[in-house]
Amino acid sequence: MSTSLTKTVLFALAMALGANAAAQESWATSWHASPQPAWGPDFILPTGVPSHLERQTTRETVRLSTGGARLRLVFSNRYGHAPVAIGKIGIAQDGRSAGVTFAGQAAAVIRPGAQLVSDPVAFAVAPLSRLDVLTWFPGPVAVDSFHWGAQQTVAIAGGDRTGTPGFAADTRIPGRLFLNAVLVETPPAQARTVVVLGDSITDGNGSTADRDRRWPDALARRLAPHGIAVANAGISGARLLRDGMGVHALARLEQDVFGLPGATDLVVLLGTNDIGWPGSPFAPNEAPMSFDELADGYAQLVAAAHARGLRVTGATVPPFEHALEGTPYAGHYSAAKEALRQRVNAWIRGSAPFDAVVDFDALLRDPRHPRRLLPAYDSGDHLHPGDSGYAAMANAIDIRVFARRR
Repeated sequence: MSTSLTKTVLFALAMALGANAAAQESWATSWHASPQPAWGPDFILPTGVPSHLERQTTRETVRLSTGGARLRLVFSNRYGHAPVAIGKIGIAQDGRSAGVTFAGQAAAVIRPGAQLVSDPVAFAVAPLSRLDVLTWFPGPVAVDSFHWGAQQTVAIAGGDRTGTPGFAADTRIPGRLFLNAVLVETPPAQARTVVVLGDSITDGNGSTADRDRRWPDALARRLAPHGIAVANAGISGARLLRDGMGVHALARLEQDVFGLPGATDLVVLLGTNDIGWPGSPFAPNEAPMSFDELADGYAQLVAAAHARGLRVTGATVPPFEHALEGTPYAGHYSAAKEALRQRVNAWIRGSAPFDAVVDFDALLRDPRHPRRLLPAYDSGDHLHPGDSGYAAMANAIDIRVFARRR
C-alpha cells in the first residue's frame, strides 16, 4: 500500500472512530436557568444587575439534579447585542477544582443571540451536589442577557479569581448572568430530564434565598434516586401568551424546552401573570386576557411538545387574592380575574389536552378562603408560596409519570 493511501485510510479510520465516540456521548440537563432580556428603567421593577462587567470574576453556585463523570457548561448571550468575551472559567466543588475549555482554549466569545458550549470536563459530580462556576470577564462586557431573581445571588470581585473559589465578594447581585446550563454525561439511552416551565412561582420567589428551596429543587430530590434530572425553565414575570419580564412561553419553547439535552417531560405552571398582569402596575394599559386565548395557547404548547415526543403535565393556577397588597405592585386580583382563573382551572382539570394534571390550586388554597393561599403555605405576599408550600407542590406530583418510558 502506498504511503499516501495509507495516510488516507488512517485518516478515514480516525474520523470514523471519532464520530463513533461522539455518537456514544449522551447528555442530560442537570441544571438550567432561562435567559431574559434586560429591561429598561421605565419598568416598575429594577433589575439590580450591573449594566456591564469589566475585569471582574463572577461566582455562581448551582445545585445539580443528577450527577455524572463528565460535565459541560453552557453560556448564553441570547438577548445580547454585542459579543461577550470570557477570559477563563474554573469550576470547584469540595476542595476540588478544574479549568474549563472551549475547543481546547481557555478564552472564548459568546456571540450575540448565541450559546457557548464547553468541552467535556472530567469532573465527577454527585446528584444534588452544589457546583461553583467562576467566570473571568476581562471586559468590558454589556449585561443585556441575564436571569433575574431566582432567590439566588452571584458573587462578584475584581480581577481574575478563577483560581480562588472562596474569594470574598466585592458585591452580590440577584439572579444569574450568562451561565445557562450544566449538562452531565449519562449512559446512552438513559438521559431523562423533566423541564419545568413557569413564572416566578417556579423561579422560587418567596423561598429562602441561596438554599435551593424552589419547588423544582424539591422535585429534583424526589427524582434523583431514579436518575431523572430536573431543569428549571421558570422566569419571573413569565406569561404564556404575552411578553413580560422575558418573552412569552410559546416563543421560548424551542430554546428553553426542546433544545435541552435529555428532555423527555414538560411540566407547565403558567397563567398567573396572564390573568393578573393586565390593568395592574406591571401592565397598566393591557386589555384583559380571555379564556379562549389561554385555552388556545395551552393547546398549542401541548401540540408542539407532543410533536417533539415530550409528555406534558399541566398545573392549575394557584389562588392569589390579596396578592402584593400594601405594596406598589398591588393589582393582580379582581373578581373578574378570579372568575377567569376558576374557568381556566376547571378546563385544565376536565378537558385540556395534557397527559397528566397536578392540581396546585386545590393543594395550596385555604379551605376557608379558597381564593387565597393557605397561610401555612404563603410566603407572606399572598402570591408566592414559601418553603413549605414549595415542598408540598413537589410532593403532589405523581413522579411515576416521569419514570415511564414513552
